[in-house]
Amino acid sequence: MSIAFLFPGQGSQQPGMGRDLFEAFPESRAAFEEMDAALDSPISSLCFDGSAEDLALTENTQPAILAHSVAALRALDARGCRPDFVAGHSLGEYSALVGAGVLRASDAVATVRRRGRYMQEAVPVGEGAMAAILGLDRDQVAALCAAARGEGRVLEPANFNSAGQVVIAGHADAVGRAIELASEHGARKAIPLQVSAPFHCPLMAPAAERLAPDLDALEFGDFRCPLVANVDGRENTNPAAAREALKAQVTAPVLWEDSVARLLELGVETFVEVGPGRVLSGLVKRAARKATILAAGTAEEVEAAAAQLA
Repeated sequence: MSIAFLFPGQGSQQPGMGRDLFEAFPESRAAFEEMDAALDSPISSLCFDGSAEDLALTENTQPAILAHSVAALRALDARGCRPDFVAGHSLGEYSALVGAGVLRASDAVATVRRRGRYMQEAVPVGEGAMAAILGLDRDQVAALCAAARGEGRVLEPANFNSAGQVVIAGHADAVGRAIELASEHGARKAIPLQVSAPFHCPLMAPAAERLAPDLDALEFGDFRCPLVANVDGRENTNPAAAREALKAQVTAPVLWEDSVARLLELGVETFVEVGPGRVLSGLVKRAARKATILAAGTAEEVEAAAAQLA
């Protein structure tokens, strides 16, 4: 039975996240303390006591989700639960690289805090937007983007989450036109997303340029298990390729549907979502109804998942 650990991205944050892990497991407490020491302000305080508004700021969201995910990962590891493969959605790829033994948690949390700041500052507030398009395939979404884009505007598919669920990103006016035109193109629904920037599209190029030197300076170790990457949906165990994939994913779409399909091809039968929320669990369920899908975001869930994996 092959096991994949999946790590969530932005949007899974919630006030109070990780507090029960900190209180229940000494290894989770140590993980939070390690990441607190890596930052100029304690990430544990933001996770445990930050408001929904504080946690929604991209600069805060990204390290908070990574910290929670790593704390849950350490608790699983202490119970003998280790993956055969890892994958993470956008930001979650950094958590996945920690899970694969490639990045130190302290390095990862400091890097994603800067990544969040760079992404937030890449586009002035209000100029970018994102929307989820439901009920269209990839070619249909591409046609919708072309119809709504307008001259000199950016509008591209940003997340291929599952069959019939694609997120688009770009200039706010272009996203608005796409929402208006979606039903004419056969979409079941078009939902504007409450995000602070248009992620995974060419408007993020300034963020990618600022992040590249940080990634070049980061120490990448050897893989304990393969990672299936966002940018191509293929497994990788090459540290240099992992570094380049993190650079590319800032402006490239997240190929999550492809990643899950590849994990299934590789023989994965059990998926464990490590971190806050159950967004990825829902996406996997659509692609693999017979797979075993476990959550490991709370102390209770970690204990239950560890018992089942044993």
